Amino acid sequence: MFQIRIHGRGGQGVVTAAAVLSIAAFLEDKQAQAFPSFGSERMGAPVVSFCRIDTKEIRLREPIVEPDALIVQDVTLFKAVDVFQGLKDTGYLLVNTNQSFGDLHLDAVVARLPAGHAVTVPATELALKHIGRPVPNAALLGAFAALTGMVRLESVTKAIREEFPGKIGDANIAAATEAHDAVVARVKTAA
Repeated sequence: MFQIRIHGRGGQGVVTAAAVLSIAAFLEDKQAQAFPSFGSERMGAPVVSFCRIDTKEIRLREPIVEPDALIVQDVTLFKAVDVFQGLKDTGYLLVNTNQSFGDLHLDAVVARLPAGHAVTVPATELALKHIGRPVPNAALLGAFAALTGMVRLESVTKAIREEFPGKIGDANIAAATEAHDAVVARVKTAA
């Protein structure tokens, strides 16, 4: 079973990201589960959502304490929440920022992960460019597909289309695709 924990703030599409990711897994004939954990339910408050993906039925119902992957939608959470708690040493880290891990003082966290398992993506900038709003979730899902290979970009875009038909879906797909391609290019350059 592959377990993903998504950290962000209210209004950034954290809950929707987990739901869309689970739909993408279903489209690949996998089992999936998505659910949120809310603190204070207000815009800007820390929010966590969870997604599990497996090839067999998922019976667990508790929050994910040892994630295989972390998606961090807002870097300001590093000072407010221990987002790295429980991250497996073989895990993946995807952070929404245009800064480097060094700039964020996360070199020690990244150093304990396998090479190529941590990447930053300017998802908010891509969302503003394509959608016109600072909602980074779709871009991060495209990047997640490229980073982990747990789902294909095609499945992510179909899932986005199911959740957001029309022009909004097109814009989110464009953001996801650009983020995916940026991660693929970065991985090729590093190899």
